[in-house]
Amino acid sequence: MAAINGDRVHAIAVEEEGMDGNIRYCEGLHIEEGTEPPVSVAADLNSRCSRGWSFSSSLCFIQKLLAEVMGTYFMMFAGCGSVVVNLKTGTLTVLGTCIVWGLVVMAMVYSLGHVSGAHFNPAVTIAFATCKRFPWKQILVTLFVADSSSNVGACLYISSGGGIDACERNTSLPFDFKHEHYFGTIPTGSNVQSLVLEFIISFYLMFIISGIGTDNRAIREVVGIAVGGTVLLISLFAGPISGASMNPARSIGPALVMKRYERIWIYMVAPIGGTLSGAWAYNLIRFTDKPLREITKNAS
Repeated sequence: MAAINGDRVHAIAVEEEGMDGNIRYCEGLHIEEGTEPPVSVAADLNSRCSRGWSFSSSLCFIQKLLAEVMGTYFMMFAGCGSVVVNLKTGTLTVLGTCIVWGLVVMAMVYSLGHVSGAHFNPAVTIAFATCKRFPWKQILVTLFVADSSSNVGACLYISSGGGIDACERNTSLPFDFKHEHYFGTIPTGSNVQSLVLEFIISFYLMFIISGIGTDNRAIREVVGIAVGGTVLLISLFAGPISGASMNPARSIGPALVMKRYERIWIYMVAPIGGTLSGAWAYNLIRFTDKPLREITKNAS
């Protein structure tokens, strides 16, 4: 029991669902049946719930950022590491490198998908934001802190903090590689060829993510297998041509570390355009019981 301005009420836990789908808890007040809640009680309830929502929302956002940082870091560490090892020794082969990328994406999706959504990709985050599946007010922090910074950190770790100097001294750890062992993405053909290919494969990836990760009819238990398998498949046929980036941070990170910026714009424009198109393309076939007139009205 608690007393507020002379009114005796019961304090209970109230569970509510926020706009982003996360469950939040705040301390509520139970008024006995048949009585009207005083104005002071209702105001205090709103105040307590607002404080609870604010704290829970901030903590949840910090947890999401940490999950994105760690997930993207481990993805870049394993993926770029496999590229370096294959360039140096040739033991992994292109198939082995593609398998590493697919497996690490699958592992991180299953490990952190329930925490942050497992984007690990600025283009995916932007696409979700345009579809109202990610809050715009959080997008800048998520893009620059969780994604880009973690990618740069992963690449810096691979090069042991030395960048080109470390490569020239051949003292980089834990992978001993030289400057010519570039683990970023560079087109092997023309700019147009890689631009079109990156757009298509980014569209393909985002279409799969939207279908398996956001549609209630999908089998959520296989989301990691579906996304990781898609990355593996795409890397097999697109990797030798464009590098199969599909992720601006995957290309920007190594470029910053190795100071190789040639044609980097391809891996910024194509993945973002492809993921935007893929997300909205799936929205066209997403199940809904609303009439077409209402859907077109909301879209406009």
